[in-house]
Amino acid sequence: MDIVFRGARVVDGTGAPGYLADVGVRDGRIAEIGADLGGKRVVEADGRVLAPGFIDMHSHSDLQVLADPAHLAKVSQGVTTEVLGQDGLSYAPVDDDVLAAMRAQLAGWNDDPAGFDWNWRSVGEYLDRLDRGIAVNAAYLVPQGTLRVLCVGYEDRPATPAELDRMREVLATSLREGAVGLSSGLTYTPGMYADTAELTELCRVVGELGGYYCPHHRSYGAGALEAYAEMVRVSRDSGCPLHLAHATMNFEVNRGRAGELLALLDDAAAAGADITLDTYPYLPGATYLSALLPSWAGEGGPDATLARLTDPAARERIRAEIEETGSDGCHGVPVDWATIEVNGVRREENAHLVGLSVAEAAHRAGRPPAELYFDVLVSERLGTSCLMHVGHEDNVRAIMRHPGHTGGSDGLLVGDRPHPRAWGTFPRYLGHYVRELGVLGLEECVHHLTGRPARRLRLADRGLVREGHAADLVLFDPGTVADTATFDEPRQVAAGITHVVVNGVPVVDEGGRTDALPGRSLRNPRSGA
Repeated sequence: MDIVFRGARVVDGTGAPGYLADVGVRDGRIAEIGADLGGKRVVEADGRVLAPGFIDMHSHSDLQVLADPAHLAKVSQGVTTEVLGQDGLSYAPVDDDVLAAMRAQLAGWNDDPAGFDWNWRSVGEYLDRLDRGIAVNAAYLVPQGTLRVLCVGYEDRPATPAELDRMREVLATSLREGAVGLSSGLTYTPGMYADTAELTELCRVVGELGGYYCPHHRSYGAGALEAYAEMVRVSRDSGCPLHLAHATMNFEVNRGRAGELLALLDDAAAAGADITLDTYPYLPGATYLSALLPSWAGEGGPDATLARLTDPAARERIRAEIEETGSDGCHGVPVDWATIEVNGVRREENAHLVGLSVAEAAHRAGRPPAELYFDVLVSERLGTSCLMHVGHEDNVRAIMRHPGHTGGSDGLLVGDRPHPRAWGTFPRYLGHYVRELGVLGLEECVHHLTGRPARRLRLADRGLVREGHAADLVLFDPGTVADTATFDEPRQVAAGITHVVVNGVPVVDEGGRTDALPGRSLRNPRSGA
């Protein structure tokens, strides 16, 4: 054996009770599970838990996993696989013009580093770039918003038959190159411009080619249940499996209403639907600050948006929608500026805003909140990120107990003070919600974070501690595992996680990073890639 974990409490990812055993790794695979195994290296587990590596079902590492391939934020919390291309917006498939637009639109999520080598345009080329060396394995969803920019543009209108045909063609090509499904961001431009019929037609292609649909649906606030129901209809009518992104019920209008969502999903499953979901174990959400704008303000792309933000009449119209009626970008809920916290800026002149709510920053400046908001967006050219303090603990706990639940960080890795979920999601599940609160049992939680998402991704040889499976493994102490990342100090590694192995190679060893890059793209099994 290359490595033997001796005397581990094996929690195998199926949900079954843990058991004591030695686990031997050879040539990137779990070669033997037994007793008294010997090898080139022996790690004395001393009863610590050995589990499959965690699968982050909702990751925004698309750019940073290439800019910083050692990827400490994820490997330090036991993640060995993550799913990129989320919320309908990413960097493939593109042409030169679409790539420029995506770089501008997503700067608040992912930064836009100077000198970076953008040497891909297709999904296949992006996956090939990942294969040149990353610390974790990565799967990719075709982003529907990016696809729409490529084939339709930033116009708020239905796609023509020819444009829809082209979207289907590019989508099918991307799936055959290895994408595992389709994502949408239906509160973001231009993905929100697609109607139900268009989404259904795209999902037919996804279902036929072995993928799944992962929507950020049209509302997590007012109209949330109707938005979830639309996604269930798309799945039913297209025959495409459904995985609901960061599934929760936010804002005051949805306090205590998780049971209504779960009843909707259970009824659909009883009728034959294939539905899973992911959540992060925190209350605030995070996005770019311009996401609050109404959809019409984003038509035409970032430059057109900035032009509207300098036009007095357009500003007043936007202000009224955001503050009084509730814009579709803000989930149909009139904004409470006290809940919107600036957590990342790109210009030094705006650094004083980090950590302040828009309401607090406006009070200090003696200005109306909307006016300060508009001026920050113009100054930052939309590249500002924010936290939205809109979640409810009872909803979070109820949804994470659901049998279709999986874990996803939804973590942004850039900015002055990114959401701590980027560094703390998985240890927070195991420490806070398992050990401290008992919301989930240990074996059940590990199943949510490993075996269940592997099944959704159709990874036949991952997600379990089983002989012959890929050696993606994490060793942790269930008595001390915890998230240490906070909103004030978000870039903190987890406690209690000592060893992480990806494809048989340690990426965390005795609690320290190794900088090894054994990860690779995990491609749609139907692609043949």
